[in-house]
Amino acid sequence: MSMSATADDDTGSEARPRRAGRGERGGAAARRATRSSGGPGAQLTYIRRAIRPYEVLDDEGLTLIEANADTVLEEIGIEFRDDPEALALWKEAGADVQGDRVHFPKGLCRALLKTAPSIFTQHARNPARSVEIGGDATVFAPVYGPPFVRDLEGNRRYATIEDFRNFVKLAYMAPSIHHSGGTVCEPVDVPVNKRHLDMVFAHMRYSDKPFMGSVTAPERAEDTVEMARILFGEQFVDSNAVIVNLINANSPMVFDETMLGAAKVYARANQACIITPFILAGAMSPVTVAGTLTQVLAEVLAGAAFTQLVRPGAPVLFGTFASSISMQSGAPTFGTPEPSLVSYGAGQLARRAGLPFRTGGSLTGAKISDAQAAYESANTLNATVLAGTNFVLHAAGWLEGGLVSSYEKFMMDIDQLGMQQRLCEPIDLSENGQAMDAIREVGPGSHYLGCAHTQANFQTAFYRSSIADNNSYEQWAAEGEKTAHQRANQLARSWLEMYQAPELDPGIEEGLMDFIARRKESMPDAFA
Repeated sequence: MSMSATADDDTGSEARPRRAGRGERGGAAARRATRSSGGPGAQLTYIRRAIRPYEVLDDEGLTLIEANADTVLEEIGIEFRDDPEALALWKEAGADVQGDRVHFPKGLCRALLKTAPSIFTQHARNPARSVEIGGDATVFAPVYGPPFVRDLEGNRRYATIEDFRNFVKLAYMAPSIHHSGGTVCEPVDVPVNKRHLDMVFAHMRYSDKPFMGSVTAPERAEDTVEMARILFGEQFVDSNAVIVNLINANSPMVFDETMLGAAKVYARANQACIITPFILAGAMSPVTVAGTLTQVLAEVLAGAAFTQLVRPGAPVLFGTFASSISMQSGAPTFGTPEPSLVSYGAGQLARRAGLPFRTGGSLTGAKISDAQAAYESANTLNATVLAGTNFVLHAAGWLEGGLVSSYEKFMMDIDQLGMQQRLCEPIDLSENGQAMDAIREVGPGSHYLGCAHTQANFQTAFYRSSIADNNSYEQWAAEGEKTAHQRANQLARSWLEMYQAPELDPGIEEGLMDFIARRKESMPDAFA
């Protein structure tokens, strides 16, 4: 059952957001938003895909991989390292626990996952920004995790909290980004044991879109949940998903104590975990697509089922991050065919498991926003959308194999995300969409430029890129011969100059700042 049903429930005296709205989905404003990312404005709260997912495996192939994953779970097992509580929960559930290794009787994980919702709503502090995760919905979230940035002056340097806030602001303003994300970059100028407080606050203060929580230590996950309770109200948080978080498997076939600790915190609080094997095929999984899918499925089933042991009904996503590697250097590669096939197959397996699906993004190993970055990102993004992905991390800003968050790449990517929103719209079969009056008016041998139908529809007929230059050579030269990189730089600067923060109740903001101050005062600075 969808958790979104709780959006209309009365949660008592606790402060809670207004009912989550879905905006003008399908209306004129939404159509305009999908055709241009030239500036902040109206947007779809999330994509409702009208196109069918692309499938690469038939029923026989899927059944084979599922059987192989069951064999891995039962005979090889998954390690739940250094977490006695997790091992005790598995033993009580009927698994065979040998040291840190857990062997799962056939069908145990799937039985536990029957309580997990296939669709749920992640609520934003602005109800109009709440997103649906699962089914035919797709949610785009920014890049996650880089310690470096490519700044607007062209420097590659360590990220700062100012960079972090800037990326939150850009994601807030972007019509084609539906989610504020999480670690949009790693602010290394703030102590590592305290920076999560500033990061979560930045998402809450500088955006009103949904956001992700900290997972780098269980106590940081606890801080995230406590801050969400201040923002949304304790009772509302207990009944609704307001945080999504990323739990990576330490592939092959290991969950470590840090990830398990964070997963327990969020699952107990009824918040959503994305269980994601982080795969560099050939190093962390077999070199074959089928072998990688088998391992991914086994790891996800074990990790996702664990969240249901902690709290039945807690939302959980089937995640995968798959990349190939250069067999010459060992470096990760992106935009290649094999990871796309993994994404397509994993999407099919997720739907059969009844779980929302996360994968993909705009991924590249390029060092700057060049042709390599463009084609690798396009290859990855197209496969992401066609795989039927519900939650897309790294949708904008990723560079250098995930080591760098780039301002220019962010602006280029959100332009492409706007195109993907248009691609996912249904074909207009209304009277206007059929355009029979235009065909009759023009007739043989003429053109459509001046006909009434074209004049009535030209403003919204086609997506207009904010980055591409399609003018004549002479006009391009007269305007300074600017590259796409330069145009993206100018666009990022102009957006940051015009940024205006969304309103936040002063009492809530004061409560958050007081909590942060008390938590920081209780711990010494630590930069390692």
